[in-house]
Amino acid sequence: MTDLRGERLQIMLSPEELETIDDFRFRHRMPTRSAAVRELLKLGLAAMATDGGGLKSSNYGVFSRGESGHRHEGGDD
Repeated sequence: MTDLRGERLQIMLSPEELETIDDFRFRHRMPTRSAAVRELLKLGLAAMATDGGGLKSSNYGVFSRGESGHRHEGGDD
C-alpha cells in the first residue's frame, strides 16, 4: 500500500489559531488536528477565488493583527 500523504507541511500558529482549529476539530468529531486542518483547507479553497487579488500572506490570518503582528484585542485593525 502506498502512502497517499507523502508530503509534510510544517506551519507556525498562534495560540488563538491553534485553539480555533482544536474547537473545529472537536465540534466536528475529527480524529486528529491534521484531519481538521485538511478539512479546513478543503473548505477554504472551495470558498476562495483562485485569484489572490494582490494580497499579502499576512492578510490571510485567522485573527486581525496590528502592525507589530500581534492580535488586537478589539479584533479589527
